[in-house]
Amino acid sequence: MGIFSFMKDTGAKVFGIGKTSEEEAAEKASKLMEAVNGMGLMVKNLSISVDDDKATIHGQAVDLATKEKVVLAVGNTNGIAAVEDNMTVAEVAEVKAEQMAKFHTVVSGDSLSKIAKSFYGDAMKYTVIFEANKPMLSHPDKIYPGQVLRVPPLAE
Repeated sequence: MGIFSFMKDTGAKVFGIGKTSEEEAAEKASKLMEAVNGMGLMVKNLSISVDDDKATIHGQAVDLATKEKVVLAVGNTNGIAAVEDNMTVAEVAEVKAEQMAKFHTVVSGDSLSKIAKSFYGDAMKYTVIFEANKPMLSHPDKIYPGQVLRVPPLAE
């Protein structure tokens, strides 16, 4: 649980342009729900509310990776600057810090191979990062500055 920060004016264009009224907060939340549900992520009782540029997520993810993907899918949406994660995880195994994914904010000049080299010491491990960010990423070359990515630990 916690609040994650994102760049408000970058990301997927899920909302219409210039929609800021309170009446349209429910529409924004509905569109975020459609986007997350469209990714096929396994979350029971998913609910998303939006207050200005902050989204709050509730629900039970099937595992930690799914929970992280939902937070990133919502946060990497144009118009969202913060995500309050109130989700739980069905898989209640104890997770050690070294088993948790790290998050990386893409900067100009980044590529998945450059990020993999930085985190893993091997640029060819870019596929691990790509797979960890599906279905938000459709191609390894389609990342953009300000986007936040999951960088999971390497499997032993």
